[in-house]
Amino acid sequence: MSQTTTDTVIRVATTTVVVTDLQRALDFYVDDLGLQVVRDAELGPGMRWVEVAPAGGGTTIALIATDSGFPPGIRLGTADADAAHAQLRERGVDVDDEVLRMGEMAPPMFTVRDPDGNALVLVEGA
Repeated sequence: MSQTTTDTVIRVATTTVVVTDLQRALDFYVDDLGLQVVRDAELGPGMRWVEVAPAGGGTTIALIATDSGFPPGIRLGTADADAAHAQLRERGVDVDDEVLRMGEMAPPMFTVRDPDGNALVLVEGA
């Protein structure tokens, strides 16, 4: 399928790594690998969202604690979650019924499933 000028651009924004000890993993990715922390946010009790990336940016790695409740996987970025949701739904893609909105806590997002049932999260502005 080719992209037309009316299609929403989707890019790989973040991949996640499930870790048993968030601080130990953060020390490894930053101190040993030399990546930089680009986001470290407390989203609620026991819900810390940490992303690291190479210097200069690019796709980030989110370090997900096993007990955080966050699902592992790939997060895709789009400038407009509503437009991407509508276009994918129109194409018959298996998407959530609605775009998830959590106010100031997180940007609009929704999940899309590939033909094998793998979940990908599309996040606005990511």
